[in-house]
Amino acid sequence: MNILVLNGSPRANGHTATLVKHFKKGAEESGHKVKVLQVGTMNIRGCIGCEYCHNTGNGECVIKDDMQKVYSELEDAEIIVFASPVYYWGFTGQFQSTLSRFYSIERPPKAKKYALLLTSYSPDVYDSIISQYKNTVAYFGATDAGIVTAYGEERTPDSKFTEAYYLGKNL
Repeated sequence: MNILVLNGSPRANGHTATLVKHFKKGAEESGHKVKVLQVGTMNIRGCIGCEYCHNTGNGECVIKDDMQKVYSELEDAEIIVFASPVYYWGFTGQFQSTLSRFYSIERPPKAKKYALLLTSYSPDVYDSIISQYKNTVAYFGATDAGIVTAYGEERTPDSKFTEAYYLGKNL
């Protein structure tokens, strides 16, 4: 299967990137093709609600930025993974801008499964982001393949890396 990981971290070698690396290894060992897009460092503006995409754009967003690369990858993705550090009880701003731009296409055409990888400094910051993720997956008519969270000292132990690895391996 084609798996697309959207990594919202602006840090190339941070804790979220490490979880993504282990997830990817497990998925590739199971024969999946995995593409990771570092949306946290891409130039992606948030949706401006202009309705061009729904009125005259036939699903095409009026904003021309790095989101065009994401749209291209969403076309063939059968599984999509949202990965982000948690900043102030939510996805990073970079990731949230990416997710808001799904509005123009309504939902990725082939993705039937989603997964979530989150890192933070505190265990008490996940509820709202997990709720948003679950509501998004339900709206897309897809299923949740799993969630891995790692906070504080949990961000570096082998147990969390192993959990991310097996999430990828067992898809």
